[in-house]
Amino acid sequence: MRISSQTIATMMLMLRATSAAFAPSPALMRRTVIRSAAARGMSSSSVDEKTSTAAAAAEEDTGVYPFTKVEAKWQARWAEEKTFQTPVRDTSKPKKYVLDMFPYPSGAGLHVGHPEGYTASDIMARYWRMKGYDVLHPIGWDSFGLPAEQFAINTGAQPVDTTKANIDNFRRQLKMLGFSYDWDKEIATTDIEYVKWTQWIFLQLFNKGLAEQSSVSVNWCPALGTVLANEEVINGLSERGDHPVTRLPLRQWTLKITDYADRLEAGLDGLD
Repeated sequence: MRISSQTIATMMLMLRATSAAFAPSPALMRRTVIRSAAARGMSSSSVDEKTSTAAAAAEEDTGVYPFTKVEAKWQARWAEEKTFQTPVRDTSKPKKYVLDMFPYPSGAGLHVGHPEGYTASDIMARYWRMKGYDVLHPIGWDSFGLPAEQFAINTGAQPVDTTKANIDNFRRQLKMLGFSYDWDKEIATTDIEYVKWTQWIFLQLFNKGLAEQSSVSVNWCPALGTVLANEEVINGLSERGDHPVTRLPLRQWTLKITDYADRLEAGLDGLD
């Protein structure tokens, strides 16, 4: 497969913008500057004037890519015109589904591994669009799980509030990176409508005899009150909280994915 120079240029711009996306939010930066300025007796209006002047002066330096000017301009236009909205399906065209692994919206924001993987998939989404395909390239948030639960227990904060705030920050950072997601199709795994359909899918599996209960040896953590994956256990302790983990048999729901082993293996034929 050959990738055009336009696609490569897009990739380079995304990588150069990564550092900007990892910066604190403008509101946070402004509060920090104001607190520092207040100690020196400056007003907030003076701070705004000085910071705006400094930013404009920096962008006049022709040797520096003007992130705040160029990125903001085009990202605003993409949002206004819904440039990356999933088109109404045209059956005369081929189609592609480019799906990223939904990130867990932690309080720390994005880490470098997020844009590393998302840049590659976004390049492919843009490539297939330029090739005339109908492309579905959504994004969402894996917002259930132990991190949110433990944070709520340790801080007393409501998970619905902290999760929403974290998602808002992740969304801000991803939009700064300029990925071509269809934000109209954004979802979170904690959305009631999303949960409803995961339950519906489970019922279909159950009605087909593909879901059953059986006694399975698992990693049980009494302190967390849940079963942990092998990757979540380090030297006999839970990765989150360092609580003791015991290996014991528990009655669990299992899915008969082995019934589809041959079909899954056959689906690998033809892949590069």
